[in-house]
Amino acid sequence: MSITRENILNVLSNVIEPDLKKDIVSANLVEKIEFDDSKIHLEVFVSNPALHARKRLQELIEYNLKNTFGKEIQFTTIVKGLPAESIAARRKILPDVKYIIAIASGKGGVGKSTVTANLAGGLTKAGYKVGIVDADIYGPSMPTMFDVVGERPTMIDIDGVGKINPVENHGIKLLSIGFFTDQDNAVVWRGPMAAKALTQLFTDAHWGELDFLLIDLPPGTGDIHLSLVQTVPLDGAVIVSTPQEIALADARKGVNMFKLENINVPVIGMIENMAWFTPAELPQNKYYIFGRDGAKNLAEGMNIPFLGHIPLVQSVREAGDVGRPAVFQENTPTSKAFDELTQTFITTLESFKKK
Repeated sequence: MSITRENILNVLSNVIEPDLKKDIVSANLVEKIEFDDSKIHLEVFVSNPALHARKRLQELIEYNLKNTFGKEIQFTTIVKGLPAESIAARRKILPDVKYIIAIASGKGGVGKSTVTANLAGGLTKAGYKVGIVDADIYGPSMPTMFDVVGERPTMIDIDGVGKINPVENHGIKLLSIGFFTDQDNAVVWRGPMAAKALTQLFTDAHWGELDFLLIDLPPGTGDIHLSLVQTVPLDGAVIVSTPQEIALADARKGVNMFKLENINVPVIGMIENMAWFTPAELPQNKYYIFGRDGAKNLAEGMNIPFLGHIPLVQSVREAGDVGRPAVFQENTPTSKAFDELTQTFITTLESFKKK
């Protein structure tokens, strides 16, 4: 078969983008086609920016081209992640949210919710519009961390449809199961009921335009996580761990969960929380209570970006307890650490966009 633009497009129309479930031609993912009698050069987009997803689509394209035009033809195929604007435009759920990022940990008690609250605060300080979904169904903590315990979301009419209007404090929009349950009573729900309640925080809420929606996941790798990735188009995940070995073992499981073929969410990076203890009276001292650089070494070993260390400081806990995340403090070592973490997170996310 002769090499023409029409023939190339006919071949590419048989290549299905795995996440969108549409061929790459009708999904408008083919950006550039260049060819002559002996070679074909293509540039295409893929909805999942992870390296393995791009490699898989490249192999699929070149396999189909070789079967049609012959193995003697030279092929170069560049597969790129969709621009954030295009991803948002393709979303059916949360179309006005630029980035949806899950904050996860394999183990409870590593400070995941604290990191989520302060990362949201850091992004807000940097000028971004931010929301948080507290998806920890059985242990919601965001109402306490943002001093909105006892508040209830209102309803708002959007084009004749009633939607949940998130609670807002410190410039951050919040929804949590904690707003709909009694703080002193245990939430005793089976998996399907919990998953349905979580889904409503996305599908039945009016989040408006946001740059970032952070999802504070429950610890572990269970039903809630699977339901989330089946419902919400995640742009990435961040893993939080302490340096100690027992936490690292679970963090490794968390990373591998997001890499599963049926989940397939890129891991933006790993954060080491409680990296060292610094007492208030000795601000220059560092005591590595849980070990040193465990999460950093794990990230490097798993070829994942390391986003930063957060120290174990009493003021971080106190700030969370009074409902004002430590990142909002004026010029303290802790607020500086969270500001640096925020900037590293933004830079790393930008690099994922360019891959």
